[in-house]
Amino acid sequence: MDRDRLAQALLATFLEELEGHVASLNRDLLALEREQGTPRAAERVAALLRTLHSVKGAARAASALLVETACHRLEEVLEPLRDGRTASPELYELCFAAVDALDDAGRRLASKQELAGSPLDTLLPDLERAANGDVSAPHATGTTPHAPGATRPPGATDESSRAPGASAARSRAPGSAAEPSRAAGAAPESSRMPGASAESSRMPGASAESSRMPGSSAESSRMPGASAESSAPESPPSSPVLEATLPVRVSAQKLDALLSRSGELRVASLRLEGRTETLEGVREELARMREAVQGTEAESSLRRAEKELARVTRELAADQRTLSGVATGMDDEVRRARTLPFLEGCEGLERAARDVARSEGKKARLEVHGGALELDRSLLQSLREPMLHLVRNAVAHGLESPEERRRAHKPEEGRVTLSARLRGSRVEVTVEDDGRGLNLEALRARAVAQGIEAPEDDEDAARLAFHSGLSTSTRVTEVAGRGVGLDVVRTQVEAMRGTVEVSTLPGQGARFALDVPLTLSTLRVLLVSAGGQILALASEGVARLVRLSPDEVRDVEGRPTWVAEDALVPLASLADVLGLPPGPPRQRRGAVVLAAGTARAALVVDEVLAEQEALVRALGPRVRRARHVSAAAVLPDGRLSLLLNPVSLVRAAGGRPSTALFPAPVTQRTRRRIVLADDSPTTRALEQSILEGAGYDVVPCVDGAEAWERLQAGGAEALVLDVEMPRMDGIALTEAVRASPRFARLPVILVTARGRPEDKARGLQAGASAYLVKSAFDPTSLLETLRRLL
Repeated sequence: MDRDRLAQALLATFLEELEGHVASLNRDLLALEREQGTPRAAERVAALLRTLHSVKGAARAASALLVETACHRLEEVLEPLRDGRTASPELYELCFAAVDALDDAGRRLASKQELAGSPLDTLLPDLERAANGDVSAPHATGTTPHAPGATRPPGATDESSRAPGASAARSRAPGSAAEPSRAAGAAPESSRMPGASAESSRMPGASAESSRMPGSSAESSRMPGASAESSAPESPPSSPVLEATLPVRVSAQKLDALLSRSGELRVASLRLEGRTETLEGVREELARMREAVQGTEAESSLRRAEKELARVTRELAADQRTLSGVATGMDDEVRRARTLPFLEGCEGLERAARDVARSEGKKARLEVHGGALELDRSLLQSLREPMLHLVRNAVAHGLESPEERRRAHKPEEGRVTLSARLRGSRVEVTVEDDGRGLNLEALRARAVAQGIEAPEDDEDAARLAFHSGLSTSTRVTEVAGRGVGLDVVRTQVEAMRGTVEVSTLPGQGARFALDVPLTLSTLRVLLVSAGGQILALASEGVARLVRLSPDEVRDVEGRPTWVAEDALVPLASLADVLGLPPGPPRQRRGAVVLAAGTARAALVVDEVLAEQEALVRALGPRVRRARHVSAAAVLPDGRLSLLLNPVSLVRAAGGRPSTALFPAPVTQRTRRRIVLADDSPTTRALEQSILEGAGYDVVPCVDGAEAWERLQAGGAEALVLDVEMPRMDGIALTEAVRASPRFARLPVILVTARGRPEDKARGLQAGASAYLVKSAFDPTSLLETLRRLL
């Protein structure tokens, strides 16, 4: 190898090491700041000095002289702390700024930029003064989390700048494969980030650009010629047994490609299974033909062909089973190689929480539960940005100041808990804080000011936090006040075919729950037809399948609704939602009930076709923004089907106006009699005018008791009732009508000011055919509802 190629190889290896060392430095600095004055503080300082010593030696080998000098100065700054001396807040700020500057230097070297004038170069005088005992706040370098030039990940907003020291986690997406200690199951189920020393939690030289097979270390990949200060002692010759377990570094891109090929192999196996079934059908057809020509010369020829085809079918079936076993095993092994502990995906988040807390004058700590849970690398990479948003949001918005917490009888230090757990084929990640909780009244007020309906229900009001541009912060900072952070979280989680829910208790905190699929590459799908198209729905998002008849559908606020056993479920046509041609109306319609978090919707389809496994492919840039579509599903027969987004469909179905889902009954053109009951003269006169203008014969009544008398005396085609009335209210009258054999099937429309979900459920349970809320009263909706019911 010539000198230039050797220099390039040494630099590449050094940059891989540097990103891992930056993560270790951040982790141990945070632990030292938290544990100073305790017996463990000396261990933290020793770990920091060991890491700096390794970086310094590797930088010398790679000719990164500025990095070498900075590490030497930082060693001089930290050495006095080894003897138990307490560091000032300014010294910690300087150290964190130096680590960020080292991180920035690595990115500059990777892109072949000069380090002259870089943040690390600018920070050297501060480090020299600190080494001589003159400690002051570091000059602005552009690498601190609140500096204007702070590096952010793609798509990040002002509210979610990059977590300091997180580049290693991000580019490793979010880390290399589990280190030996974690691969052996040593990671605790509940750990406070970051608690392990650099030596115990990361092997020196951890690669940032590659994922390793379990058990590997970066020491095995150092280029010859590395400095003795950073290289491990030379190992004795390996035995054949040891050679079999030598660590191997595999790039993340290669693992991604291998997983893609593995998925295609599984699809090919399923396709072969279909071919086997086809051959079996041909063999059965031959058997019928042979029976039809029994006793002729053709019988023997057909018998031989049938036997040969049966043999080929058996062999093909055996080959298919073998291929299926190999494909499944390969898929499992590739996924196992790609998995990382959840704790790896949280790398740098405690640093982000610490920096936001200091900028806001608060005290906070981040705890991680379920850190040993192994998750797919691409899933952790996709989760990183939403987790960063939520952690920063919890500290900036959720936690109170130390003074407020003392007055509320809480510890001065607030707690943010990040947890992960498996739920079947999905992963639930929660970010929870013990702060003040969401200000629901402020959210409602901001919503009304922006022309957004403010729901009465607290759970629905809490979801207003996900609206873009809606923030309760009274001031704009780098992490709060613009109202985009939680909207970004929702958008990114839904892009992963997931959901995000929020719950809150005043004075006790808020909890955000992210529910995402365990794998983003393959999944089981339910195939349905709608509007002449074959469409795919992720099976995990399908709550149930139902067949509906007209009498099972009610009208609530002008929208068709299926009354389930435990809830009112919005009903819409899938073809109508997607803008496809409608199918023919039928007396009974099949519907797919989709679940997105706590929300549900029933989508009427033309036909449910099958459930099968499919390979997920991302959409190209030209169709990336297609409404209600999240990806493409490659079916076993090689066809492509659009994979629909259940969250988007549920949201769209809830706001659809009613459409003709069933054939319209044949009606006689006669003037129909409507009994109208409302104790408000104004409302009664308005509704009477609307109905008479549409050609109905209206019998106005002042309360439910009069309406019941008029109904028994002269009958009616339908009832339009208020709920709150003297003598007999609308609910009692509806129950009386349903209990009467004569009027049991009479359409009853409740028009009321009560709009809460429990009020609607009470009305429909009493037997109302439709439920309209006066606050959203529209004459058209009343007339359209009557038209459908009659």
